[in-house]
Amino acid sequence: METTFPPLKNDLLLRAARGEQTERAPVWVMRQAGRYLPEFRETRKDHEFFDICRTPELATEVTLQPIRRYKGLLDAAIIFSDILVIPQAMGMEVQMKPGPFFPDPLVNPSDVSKLSPTVDVDKELGYVFKAITRTRTMLEGEVPLIGFCGAPWTLMGYMIEGGSSKTMEKAKTWIFKYPEESKALLLRIADICVDYLVGQVKAGAQLLQIFDSNAGDLSPYDFITFSLPTLQHISTKLREKLASQSLPSVPLTLFAKGASPTLAARAGYDTIGLDWTVDPRDVASLPVEVALQGNLDPSVLFGGRDAIDREVCRMSEAFLAARGGVCRGWIANLGHGITPGVDPDDLRFFFECVHKYSSPGSKAGN
Repeated sequence: METTFPPLKNDLLLRAARGEQTERAPVWVMRQAGRYLPEFRETRKDHEFFDICRTPELATEVTLQPIRRYKGLLDAAIIFSDILVIPQAMGMEVQMKPGPFFPDPLVNPSDVSKLSPTVDVDKELGYVFKAITRTRTMLEGEVPLIGFCGAPWTLMGYMIEGGSSKTMEKAKTWIFKYPEESKALLLRIADICVDYLVGQVKAGAQLLQIFDSNAGDLSPYDFITFSLPTLQHISTKLREKLASQSLPSVPLTLFAKGASPTLAARAGYDTIGLDWTVDPRDVASLPVEVALQGNLDPSVLFGGRDAIDREVCRMSEAFLAARGGVCRGWIANLGHGITPGVDPDDLRFFFECVHKYSSPGSKAGN
């Protein structure tokens, strides 16, 4: 039976993601439900990380924690989950120690045979769908709910490296030594991503974000050769499947950290996320209908209130200038995920500064 959700009261995020002009920039932050919040740490005391992901009641509670704390300041919730649920669905074991750890990573292409030949996302990832439906209902239309997944290149990297890596040496060895096998695995992951994202929309997600956190580890040529085709595959096939099932064509965001935004824009997403190394005025060649998201350096949140105020004003000036002096197609965010040691009250001040400076009539807009 199809779930009927409460009407949406705040559609600022969805309008900005469609490239529309808004009265100010909507704001949310990556990893906004997580370790910097004392209420999350309290929940985490009694539950293993992936147990929270797999328990819809707990995932909903954690997703709603920042919405409650920052009531009236946040313009979106993002479902609490992890990009590595896809490798788990493919049959790989993933532990948090405290970072992600794969006891049995892929060493060479013959190891791909250890993966499940097919993945039934409803069976393997249905707990995420239940959490989305529950959360969307409990939000009562206050803000939209974002769903997400990892990009194939980033997921393949974890599956081969066995965890986080600063060099991606093992994964990059694969693409140079086994290019065709790498492309086949990337496409296999991409197809699972499509089914997973369709399931999230069916469950109630109103915007989707794809995290290619390791995109910057690839040269432009290798990004075009290995990552970009799978990102294009996801955006194309996802929209086709949503249309064929009469599901909403929700806005799509791509955060390809470290990759050229102009290359990332070729993947066909509505919004391109910028990390803090990019000045939005330097991507003025992107079509005006492509929305931008970002991009305050997360470390600014450790710099005190004067620094936060100054840097948010400066960021707002840059995005408003990049959009010809109007607030159009800009979603304010950090340039990467919030770090655990941030004072929650300093994050509140960041939100307040975005509200203050992101409209054309503000100090930043003049």
